[in-house]
Amino acid sequence: MFTVLGGSGFIGRNLVRRLRETGHVVNVPARADLPLAGRDLGHVIYAIGLTADFRTRPIDTVEAHVTLAADILRRNAFSSLLYLSSTRVYANGTDTRETAQLSASPLNPSDLYNLSKLTGEAICLASGRENVRVARLSNVVGPDEAQADTFVGALCREAKAGHIQLQTTLTSAKDYIWIDDATDLLLRIAEQGRHSVYNVASGRQTSHANWCRAIQSRTGCTVAVNDRAPTVSLAPISIDRVQDEFAFSAAPVLERISEILGVSGSGSDLDPRPST
Repeated sequence: MFTVLGGSGFIGRNLVRRLRETGHVVNVPARADLPLAGRDLGHVIYAIGLTADFRTRPIDTVEAHVTLAADILRRNAFSSLLYLSSTRVYANGTDTRETAQLSASPLNPSDLYNLSKLTGEAICLASGRENVRVARLSNVVGPDEAQADTFVGALCREAKAGHIQLQTTLTSAKDYIWIDDATDLLLRIAEQGRHSVYNVASGRQTSHANWCRAIQSRTGCTVAVNDRAPTVSLAPISIDRVQDEFAFSAAPVLERISEILGVSGSGSDLDPRPST
């Protein structure tokens, strides 16, 4: 049995879908039902988190990334627990291996996300519980990305309106991974992982210029860049560990550009996703 905590979010929903497709029994408790004191949760995937609104909800962010995870570790039996973190924790350095020494500043409001994720990781790894692992996810993209509150989602929405106005340079670049590649790797880590921390990423940088060219080729939109726009890039994410252990290889996300630009769903709410 699997228990997916945060099963209503983008990553959680797709994990639940994939698990059920492969015949697993999946428990998806509502946030209102937490904590689940005393229950045996089987294999746990902890996908609870805040992303785009963490700056305006700092206490909720700490609760989601730290407090609820600590409650599960303290009060529940489980066969394994996989805590979903983010490659954003590498933002202040150039070493993106899982063993890297990481830094963040409490004086920088933007670092609250990193600090809370790292605290959640630390609690998991110091808990003394067996089979507890951490997965640091890079930027995950999926079908109908225009519904998502992400950089690529914003590009898709602007393209559909006819014009993309970039706030950062065309040379800015980050690591992006397709949702199915991410979920398949997460499930292998949850059940088979030999290490305590893993990067779940493509290991490939995709620049704003790459995105704009691919989107323009499908939509015919125009693109412009703000004057004095900064370059915002994270160091390339190391995927040596998942390549060595799982022979992992991710497909380039731009091969899925038609799906990424798919017809929007009927809902008006944006889909919050981890963004690094």
